[in-house]
Amino acid sequence: MKTVSPYSLVPLNPAAMMDVWKLGVMAFELWSTSVSTITLRQSLWQTQPPTSARMLRENRRMVTEKFEAGLETGFEIQKAMLQMAFGQSSPWWDTGLRAMTPYHRRSSANSLRLSRRR
Repeated sequence: MKTVSPYSLVPLNPAAMMDVWKLGVMAFELWSTSVSTITLRQSLWQTQPPTSARMLRENRRMVTEKFEAGLETGFEIQKAMLQMAFGQSSPWWDTGLRAMTPYHRRSSANSLRLSRRR
């Protein structure tokens, strides 16, 4: 029986180290844009009537985007688990990048969009 050696917890080549660096940068950007988006949405909630068309659109968009990002992340995790079940695995930094990408993309876009809006 052939044993598959798992990836090490520490990246051993420069390309893998760069992926770990990208994951760290992505995590920091996700954190900072999430804080910005939360702050901008709270200021909207404080200045707009809750039943205005603008607020209803923004709230609907917020919920829809979170749901879609959660589904995409869930699919990536499910894909990684199925690969592990069939003996194919990828390193944690690749899986982390793929799992965080939907939230990162939406959070960055929302922060930019809400900061432009006056």
